[in-house]
Amino acid sequence: MNKHSIITGIAIIVIVIPFLVSGLNILGTQTLEYRWGGPGQFSFFAMSNHGDIEFCNTMPFWTSFQKYEVALFYDSKHIGSFVVNPLIINPLSSQVQSGIFTSEEIAATQHVFMTLDFEFDGGDIRLDPNKFITVIQIDTPIIGMIPYSTTTQISGFDFDKIMNSDNLSCD
Repeated sequence: MNKHSIITGIAIIVIVIPFLVSGLNILGTQTLEYRWGGPGQFSFFAMSNHGDIEFCNTMPFWTSFQKYEVALFYDSKHIGSFVVNPLIINPLSSQVQSGIFTSEEIAATQHVFMTLDFEFDGGDIRLDPNKFITVIQIDTPIIGMIPYSTTTQISGFDFDKIMNSDNLSCD
């Protein structure tokens, strides 16, 4: 084997590894499991006062993200967002991270949340729960520079069930 073949092989490895790591990171963020910091204690009203989310990395390699955001919409109007900042999660383990809730009309949003929490817990229906949508966006840049986001849209009721989960794969 000559010098040029060895140099070429090393250069290929040096170029491929960052893209491979980024690809595995994207896969890891797509398989993340999460729930509210206190299992079974989630409510949208509690989320509006900030709080903790437990993230479970189900993959056998480190997973990280730049931003985890839950954007909440009622009747197609953005009523608030819950954001968790950068996090690195060890393989096959969980980690709790604090998040911040922001809204332009916090009092009105909290009123909607209290009403929906009551409905999801079996109370009378006062607001149409079918109009309550959550959009979950996880930002994970490729090789630290190229923006990449994973976006999932689910109903508020399904999000409530996920956040109140008793078990994660990491438990």
